[in-house]
Amino acid sequence: MSVQESQTASVKIMGPDEGDSFWQPVPANGFVRNIFSRHGLGADNDFSIGTQTVAPGCFIREHTHAHNEEIIFVVEGKGVARVDGVEHPIEKGSAVYIGLNRRHHFLNPNPEPMTFLWIMMPGGLDRFFAEIGRPRTPGEPAPEPFPRPANVAEIEARTVFGWVDASFNQKK
Repeated sequence: MSVQESQTASVKIMGPDEGDSFWQPVPANGFVRNIFSRHGLGADNDFSIGTQTVAPGCFIREHTHAHNEEIIFVVEGKGVARVDGVEHPIEKGSAVYIGLNRRHHFLNPNPEPMTFLWIMMPGGLDRFFAEIGRPRTPGEPAPEPFPRPANVAEIEARTVFGWVDASFNQKK
């Protein structure tokens, strides 16, 4: 690519309350903000990036990504990254890289929310969050906890997940 071409490539700036945001179902609760993706930008490379806020006392179910690498960077709060059964404390400023097929999940046993930036390569996590969540407007109060969609396993299989722990009881 020439200098001339590189200077005419796309640029998009997103404000702090911009982008699609979705309340998330149990057990994570909290919400997600989808910031950028190849799909949304028409970018040359396949990725997605956003934030996820995990509510106090909640967690993201254990799972793997068969075809995707993931980076997590904690921007607020603290919690636990459990990777292949080993617990690693994480806090503001902590970063986690997860390669293909590594079992991982994130837990927030604390009384404050935990928010992290996520990057998925190739992308697709944004589409998963949009399908399982409910639209959110920044500043609105959180809804009562709600269940995952009945077809969550199908959504997981066609988006970015390899294996997902299906033992979580929705009635918890």
